[in-house]
Amino acid sequence: MSTSHPKSTSLPTSTAALGTASRPGPVLARAQVPATAAALLLSAFLLFSVQPMFTKMVLPRLGGSPATWSVALVVFQALLLGGYLYAHLLARRLGTRTALAVHLGLMLVAGLALPIGLPAGWGAPPAENQALWLVGLFATAVGLPFFALSANGPLLQAWFTRSGHARSGDPYFLYAASNVGSFAALLAYPLLIEPLWPLRGQAGAWGAGFAVLGLLILGAGLACAPAGDPHRSGAATAPVSPAPGRRRRAAWIGLAFVPSALLVSVTAHISTDVAAAPLLWVAPLALFLLTFVIAFRDGTGLPGGMLLRLQVWGTALALASFVVGFGLWGGLALHLGLFFVAALIGHATLYHLRPAPDRLTEFYVCVSLGGVLGGIACGLVAPLAVSRVVEYPLLIVAALACRPGFFAGSARAWLVRGAQGGLAGLAAAGIMVLAGQLLGVPAPAQLLALAGAGLVAASWRDPHRLAVAGLLALCACLAAMQADAAVSLRSFFGIHRIVETPDGTMRLLMHGTTVHGAMRLANPDGTPADGPPEPLVYYTPEGPLGTAIREVRAARAGSLGAVAVIGLGTGSLACHRAGTEAWRFYEIDPVVARIARDPARFRFLSACGPDMPVVLGDARLTLADAPGGLGLLVVDAFSSDAIPAHLLTREALALYLAKLAPDGVLVVHITNRHLDLGRILARVGAEFGLATHVARESFPFDPARFRAAATVAVLARDPARLGALAAWTPIAPDMARRPWTDDFSNILQAMADKRALPRPSND
Repeated sequence: MSTSHPKSTSLPTSTAALGTASRPGPVLARAQVPATAAALLLSAFLLFSVQPMFTKMVLPRLGGSPATWSVALVVFQALLLGGYLYAHLLARRLGTRTALAVHLGLMLVAGLALPIGLPAGWGAPPAENQALWLVGLFATAVGLPFFALSANGPLLQAWFTRSGHARSGDPYFLYAASNVGSFAALLAYPLLIEPLWPLRGQAGAWGAGFAVLGLLILGAGLACAPAGDPHRSGAATAPVSPAPGRRRRAAWIGLAFVPSALLVSVTAHISTDVAAAPLLWVAPLALFLLTFVIAFRDGTGLPGGMLLRLQVWGTALALASFVVGFGLWGGLALHLGLFFVAALIGHATLYHLRPAPDRLTEFYVCVSLGGVLGGIACGLVAPLAVSRVVEYPLLIVAALACRPGFFAGSARAWLVRGAQGGLAGLAAAGIMVLAGQLLGVPAPAQLLALAGAGLVAASWRDPHRLAVAGLLALCACLAAMQADAAVSLRSFFGIHRIVETPDGTMRLLMHGTTVHGAMRLANPDGTPADGPPEPLVYYTPEGPLGTAIREVRAARAGSLGAVAVIGLGTGSLACHRAGTEAWRFYEIDPVVARIARDPARFRFLSACGPDMPVVLGDARLTLADAPGGLGLLVVDAFSSDAIPAHLLTREALALYLAKLAPDGVLVVHITNRHLDLGRILARVGAEFGLATHVARESFPFDPARFRAAATVAVLARDPARLGALAAWTPIAPDMARRPWTDDFSNILQAMADKRALPRPSND
């Protein structure tokens, strides 16, 4: 996005003397840097720890969707922009001490909104437009404290610029201290804060940190504005450096836009198409902040040749990965590594284009504006506008334009070299199509995408050819994605793909990397599969879920009576109903409900349960209003490998038991590649005197039967009500553990339990 190679990284010296007329004394001079750095670090730590903390508070209201985190990022970026604008006005219009008094007043008012918590009056989210509802909730609950915190970075640096300190001529090194605090918060929250403290304790500690921060800001402000400060009252001196032009401001915005948008899109891509492992959503944000720490420090030069080559080659591999898979760990390493390199190049170029210190707050406003626009584009607009994550390949190609000096050169040079690159691209495409025809490969779009990726890799030396190669590769990649026969439907809760097997015998519903149901279209002999569809994958009659339903029915004299199922999928479980049993489904995603209700896609509901109600909304809220007396309650709501932890807490089990009949049974489908939830369920169940038994299957996927291994837990007040299920493995609760509640959960504990399980012999 830079318009040219800057000839020098030095800043104008005229602003370095802004505060030299009143040099502070030796004590204050020594205190300025540590006081300002400490305030910035704590402010950033609080800023970024409140994001996962409050997002976790929201989960009982809205479920564990990756989009919840994406919308949270957009809201926080918008509040950050507001805080930067406020800091810009304060630094431009008021002297240091006057601005300090105003800002401390804002901090005091924001402190009245503490402790952080869900505001009264916010009930169930709507069935549609959950993103807008979530924006309002975040703004109401944490808007004012976050706004006050977000102003600290540019404001403290602006005050330091006026202090007359020896380093005040280039205060941007303090931005690294701020990002160290942000990075520390993102590491500390999942590893230390979440496992050790309940949410109420976290909110209390956060409030105490907010109060300490007020004292640090007071100390830093006074240290930067000694008694002789000409700006201690009245208006601040107007900037003396030349105003940046429109192209320079556009470069600041663009260089912030691309990494910010890439942050949201790579998170969506890896949690949808690579793996939805727990804690994975935090990893890109941590890398994003790390690039700021590295780029915004003294002595940072323009990105070197090796880093630029890595970006080009990584972009080529990432584009190729849309056609040729790289596996779980290969995909994670590729996409996270490319994101880190691209964001580092963009932020280093941004730092190189920084203005003189007296323009610092304006610079940060532009950076924040770019971040907000990038977040909105990928977090709010893209899910509504496109059904696939097409913004991700577009952005990794756009990131190539963030290289320093990318737009340098005359229009003639761009035309000539661009034409050369275009001819090379056409030649490569022709060769690939011809080779495909000779080899009998019926996938020209995929071959063209690979040709485009190869052309990108070969064009790393010349930005003109690289631009053309990137555009050609992007077009080929999007064409290959469009050629995918799968139907893709996107909602706030994720991307759902309806896929048919190559032989045309099966139709699957997939969310990320997990199959949420399958229907047979044709029998092995090629005849159409008529009659009621048979549940497959995890839902076969002989699997643990089918066995649990059958055995509980037998223990209840042949009828389950009323049944509730949390999680719809394709509606496969509907075909387990017998007789006059009254089944009801609870589904949070209206798109999933439309898919399951459409007999042209899946016939489970239309054939086995046309009268079965599907209640939309989070089950914790909708089930509370439902009638009780259930003979069976099935929880099958774990979308991909990410879990809505609020469905496994003490409060959730209390709700389930209130809806179950005295002899009713709770069945929980807990199949997961990264977590084991059996011991966690047993510990929570022990709070209510429930017996917990688990069946853990372990075998390779059976393509003939189209059956997958499943892990299912059953919980009952009386083990006798389980019938033959009592022969499943009982789990003795570990009473030394803290039970999961709406106030406390520990995903790391579930990951450790998974690693502690005996490794199956057929692995």
